[in-house]
Amino acid sequence: MRIRSLFERKRQQGRPALIAYLTAGDPTPEHTPRLAAALERGGVDLIELGVPFSDPIADGPVIQAASERSLAAGTTLPLVLEMAEEIRKHSEIPLLLFSYLNPVLRYGSAALARDAKKSGIDGVLLTDLSVEEAGSLAPEMRRAGLDTVFLASPTSPPRRLALVAEHSSGFVYLVSRTGVTGERESLSESIHELVASLRKITTLPLAVGFGISTPEQVAKVGALADGVVVGSAFVRLVERYASSSDLEGKLETFARSLSSAMPVRAGVPK
Repeated sequence: MRIRSLFERKRQQGRPALIAYLTAGDPTPEHTPRLAAALERGGVDLIELGVPFSDPIADGPVIQAASERSLAAGTTLPLVLEMAEEIRKHSEIPLLLFSYLNPVLRYGSAALARDAKKSGIDGVLLTDLSVEEAGSLAPEMRRAGLDTVFLASPTSPPRRLALVAEHSSGFVYLVSRTGVTGERESLSESIHELVASLRKITTLPLAVGFGISTPEQVAKVGALADGVVVGSAFVRLVERYASSSDLEGKLETFARSLSSAMPVRAGVPK
């Protein structure tokens, strides 16, 4: 409900949602709830809590390094759920659990669905779970009250886009380009066609991520989509200022610069 309510509210405001990715447990598990609070103060509307993984094939070097730091600090999936529970004590910001499939299978999908909901998680995105192979896992998450978010990319054929639209709830995550995560100087023009294709087959909000790192890029994507996802740029700040007492301030300031760049627009589909 938090994710749906967020996008309904943003639609009424005529503004896209700002979504931030954090690698949970980076630089330490104790930092994550405080960093989430700083992002929210800076205007972030939804936070993706990334579960660190030893072989993050979809992630570029910035997030790979963050996973290594987090794992070295002792972060586990149960500990990420504890972080979510701590965040939820002070905030109603929507939380999306962002993970690879292996940690979920080791935890047990039914147990994770139950425990994630109990911890205050609102939805789950499994990066390497193909929508064609979602099987019983997606319905299991949905029965527990969690949204299931799937990825669509510029290379997704029409059949896959239809499945993504069918099995997603909360929103659809559109990958702006092929390849791994990471900051880019320019955005792929293929995202326009991808957004248009999804608009034809779903009324779910569309959020665009991968490669977005500047206020100018946020403004450009925000004019097109219902949500803008920024990941590596935040994670790089965490790496750069990990030992600084001003880490939270740096994140808050950068988040505010991105939030302020969000365009006010009309014509968002209902």
